[in-house]
Amino acid sequence: MPTSEYLSIEHASSEHPFSEHTPVEQQSSKFPTQTPTADIGVFGGSGFYSLLDNVRELAIDTPYGAPSDSIFLAELDGRNVAFLPRHGRHHTIPPHSINYRANVWAMKHLGVRYLLSPCAAGSLQNHIAPEDFVVCDQYVDRTRNRKDTFYDGPEVYHVSSADPYCPHLRQLAIDVIREHGITVHERGTVVVVQGPRFSTKAESKWFTQAGWEAISMTQYPEAYLALEQNIAVVNISLITDYDSGLVADGEVAPVSQQEVFAVFLKNSERIKRVILDMIRRIPLDMDSPCHHALDHAKVGV
Repeated sequence: MPTSEYLSIEHASSEHPFSEHTPVEQQSSKFPTQTPTADIGVFGGSGFYSLLDNVRELAIDTPYGAPSDSIFLAELDGRNVAFLPRHGRHHTIPPHSINYRANVWAMKHLGVRYLLSPCAAGSLQNHIAPEDFVVCDQYVDRTRNRKDTFYDGPEVYHVSSADPYCPHLRQLAIDVIREHGITVHERGTVVVVQGPRFSTKAESKWFTQAGWEAISMTQYPEAYLALEQNIAVVNISLITDYDSGLVADGEVAPVSQQEVFAVFLKNSERIKRVILDMIRRIPLDMDSPCHHALDHAKVGV
C-alpha cells in the first residue's frame, strides 16, 4: 500500500491554496436550499481550484452530518463545478472516518450529475508502473463498518453495482489522459482497504494473484453511494508505487519515501490538468447508465 495514500492529491501544491487570483466568498446553506447549483463535482480541494477565479466557499448541512469540508464552487468555461476535499482541506480525516454519505449527498444537493473521483493508489501488478494512471471499471470492497447506503428503510432499494463507473466518463478520461501523454490503463480493479493501516505482504500477494490492478482506501463506499444518488462517477487511480507483495517477491525494487513523494507530486500536477480538461469537455446533456441506477431498484410498493 502506498505511503502516499495519506498524502492528498486534493491539496498538493507548493502554493497557498488561495491567492489574489482566487478570492473565496463564504456562504452557508441548510439542506432545504437548492441554490447555488453545480453540473460537475470533483472530490478534490485547493490543488484543483487554486487555478480558478472567483471561488466561493459554501458550508452545507446534510441529513447525514457534516461533509468533510465546505464545498468550493467555481466556474470553468461556463460550467459550474463543485470541489470537495474528501479528507478535509488540511487532510485531517483518515479514509475510514470520512463521512461518505454526507459528501455524496452534498454533491447531489447542488445538482451534480457528473462526479470525478481521482485518488492516489498503489500498483498490484508489475506492468502498472508508478506515474501510470488507471481508469478503473471495477472495485473490490475490503472495508468494514462504513456507512454505505442511503436506504436503511422503510424504503428498500437494491441497487446493482455490476458496473459501478460511468462508461462515457471513463472513455473521456482515457482520451484526455492519453492526450496529455500519460501512460493510461483503460480498465482495472481497485481494491479498497479499510485503512489506516497498509496491507500485509500476504494480503498484497493475495490481491495480486486475484488479478486486481490497484489498491487504495476511498473508492468504497464513495462510488457506490454516487450510484444510489443517480450520479455518473469516474475514478482515476494515480499510481505512486508498487504494493508490498510485489516488493516482497522481488518482482520490483523497493523505493524510498522520498521517491514515492516525488511521484506523488508529479501525479498531483498532472491530474489537475486532466481534471480541468475533462470538466471542459463533459457533454452536460450526456445520459449515463448511472443516471438510471434506481429505475428498477425499489422493492415493494
